[in-house]
Amino acid sequence: MSVAGSGNGPLVGTRAFSDQAVKMNRYFAEAAGTFFLVFAGTGAIVIDAVTAGAVTHVGIALTFGMIVMVMIYALGEVSGAHFNPAVTLGFVAAGRLPLREAPPYLVSQCTGAIAASVSLRMLFPAATTLGATSPSGALPQSFILEILITALLMFVILAVSTGAREKGITAGLAIGATVALCALFAGPVSGASMNPARSLGPALATGELAGLWIYLSAPVVGAVLAVALCRAIHGPACCGNSESAADTA
Repeated sequence: MSVAGSGNGPLVGTRAFSDQAVKMNRYFAEAAGTFFLVFAGTGAIVIDAVTAGAVTHVGIALTFGMIVMVMIYALGEVSGAHFNPAVTLGFVAAGRLPLREAPPYLVSQCTGAIAASVSLRMLFPAATTLGATSPSGALPQSFILEILITALLMFVILAVSTGAREKGITAGLAIGATVALCALFAGPVSGASMNPARSLGPALATGELAGLWIYLSAPVVGAVLAVALCRAIHGPACCGNSESAADTA
C-alpha cells in the first residue's frame, strides 16, 4: 500500500499490482497445463480401456509425451511449464526457483490434476481406475524405477532449461520425447508416473490410494538426484543460475 502524499506511491502500487497479476498468471498456467496433461494422458488410458485397446500402449505413451510437448510450447513462457510437483521441487533444489514460489505452484498443479480426473469421471462414469498408476510387481521395484525415470526426466529438463524455464524450440521436443520414452518402457511395470500430481488426481477421484505413496515420494527423490547428477557432470553452472530470481520475481 503506497503512503498518501508520496510522489511515487501510485507507481509503486501499480507495479505491485502488475507483479501480483503476473504471479497469478503463472499459477493459472500451471493449473491449466497440468489439467490438460492429466486429462489427455490418463484420458488415453481410459479410452483405451473402453474401446478394447484402440489407443494401445504405444499410443498412450505418445499421448503423454505429446501433451507435455504442446503444453510447454503453449505455456512455457508464462510459468516455465513445470506441470509436475517433482519438477518444481527439483528446480528449488537446483536453486533455480525460490522456495517461496513452490507452494502455489504445487497447489496449482494438484488442483489441475484433480479437476482433470473429476472431468474424466463425469465423462466415463463406468471407468474404474481413471488411469491411476499402480505397481504391477513388487513395490520396491516400482519405487526404484520411478526414482530412476524421474531422474532421467529431470536431468533432461535441467539440460534444456534456463532458470526455471525451458529454452529454445527444441526444449518441448526433448522433454516430451523423454516422457514418451519412459512411458514406453517403464509404463507396464510402474505406470511411469514421474509426477505426483498426475497420480494424485486419479487416486482421489477413485478412492484407490494403495501404492500412492510411491508416486508421491519417488519422483521427488528422483528429481533431487538429477540435480546432483547435473552438478557432477556440468559443475555448479548447471544449477546455480542467476536468472531464476528474475524469472519468478
